Amino acid sequence: MTDASSRVQRVADQIQRDLATLIQMEVNDPRVGMVSVTGVDVSRDLAHAKVYVTVMNSLTDDHKVNDSTLSEPGDLDKLEIEDNLKALNKAAGYLRTLLAKRLNTRSVPKLQFHYDASIERGQRLSSLIDNALAADREQHGNDSED
Repeated sequence: MTDASSRVQRVADQIQRDLATLIQMEVNDPRVGMVSVTGVDVSRDLAHAKVYVTVMNSLTDDHKVNDSTLSEPGDLDKLEIEDNLKALNKAAGYLRTLLAKRLNTRSVPKLQFHYDASIERGQRLSSLIDNALAADREQHGNDSED
């Protein structure tokens, strides 16, 4: 790893930490819910930053709605994700201004927010593995009874 790329990585890590705090404390848009910053990719010239976020589901008082939306992402979740991304991209200039006060760099990268579906994919894979293991146990349980 060269010195330049380690610097870019340090800047990306600092941006990730600062944005996580700034989004929760400074962004007052009601469309922005529980957002977690999962990663930041900064260009080599520090001009652009892709910020990857996940959106946690909002819980309601209706347990049936919670169970249906938390178990498998539906249309409601996709709309919620889109609204969060639109709000974050709209607030990108404001967040960039706040970042400029915290970072010790000559310039602050332009922010572009993207949805990170890796947690969702991980949960889906974990569920598939659990189902396969349960089916295997059931299969072997039936074989031993015969």
